Amino acid sequence: MSYRTMQGREVDMEKLMRQNELVPAVGNMKTNARGDQLGAGGKIIKKREEIVAEYYEANPKAAPRKGAGVGVQTTTIETPVPTNVPTAKSKKPQSEE
Repeated sequence: MSYRTMQGREVDMEKLMRQNELVPAVGNMKTNARGDQLGAGGKIIKKREEIVAEYYEANPKAAPRKGAGVGVQTTTIETPVPTNVPTAKSKKPQSEE
């Protein structure tokens, strides 16, 4: 994911995320950018994978979708079928001349 700023500079967001994933997050949640739980001195107490595994053990109905990445939402858009379109059953036979 490389983006170009208004000033023409290239910013590689994936590289930036990887460089800062162990940096403590701003706020009062005591986590780093990956989602690991931090203790005193910024040491990792619980990894993100352990937290997610505990959640799914406690909530079996909330099983992750197969093939879906972390934080990826997929939506299905259903298009309505028009009701005024003639179907094969409603066609009248053509008269022969």
